[in-house]
Amino acid sequence: MAKAVLTISSKNYSSWSLRGWLLCRMAGLDFEEEVVGPDDSASRAELLLLSPSFLVPRLQHEGAIVWDTLAIAEYLAELDPKKGILPEERVKRAHCRAVSGEMHSGFYNLRSALPMNLKARFEGFKIWSGAKPDIERILEIWRDCLKTYGGPFLFGNAPTLADAMYAPVCTRFRTYDVALEEATAAYSETILSWAPMLEWTEAALAEPEEIEELDVEF
Repeated sequence: MAKAVLTISSKNYSSWSLRGWLLCRMAGLDFEEEVVGPDDSASRAELLLLSPSFLVPRLQHEGAIVWDTLAIAEYLAELDPKKGILPEERVKRAHCRAVSGEMHSGFYNLRSALPMNLKARFEGFKIWSGAKPDIERILEIWRDCLKTYGGPFLFGNAPTLADAMYAPVCTRFRTYDVALEEATAAYSETILSWAPMLEWTEAALAEPEEIEELDVEF
């Protein structure tokens, strides 16, 4: 049987590609990566924040073609619920969906002010005031989940959809030197040192610099 194919864009810049890729790793899916170039319209729309779901990432699996990160997550959870992409318990699962949906549909100021860039480090970065409420809301979500479910991941001992959704935020907080207190800093470090994240980051750091206009267009 042919492998699944996951279409992604830049590993350095693409937060949505990272989310889809992490979900496939969590699901234990045997997949090949198909990387679209920086001139591809779907790739540029996603990288330039014109759409969170503009056909990238896109999963092709056993006749199904699924785009949009949440749709990919639901598809993978249906394939094998035991993989834990969504929690088993009903109330916990609903909470996971809610905080994941909030990331999917919101936090535009954060995305604009702190675009994902794994190669960069900006110590003492001055954060635009419009992005601060987004940061505070994200940290509030993290604190609540960690307190409720005990960590080290947002919904307990194992990663879920929510961790895949917030993983790019952890990279942004590191890139732009966002101050975190002990609990949220520990969570961010948990995600950044998670084996799939280390694999993605290594590939991102090795990625050639092919996207020259992104700093201007963001």
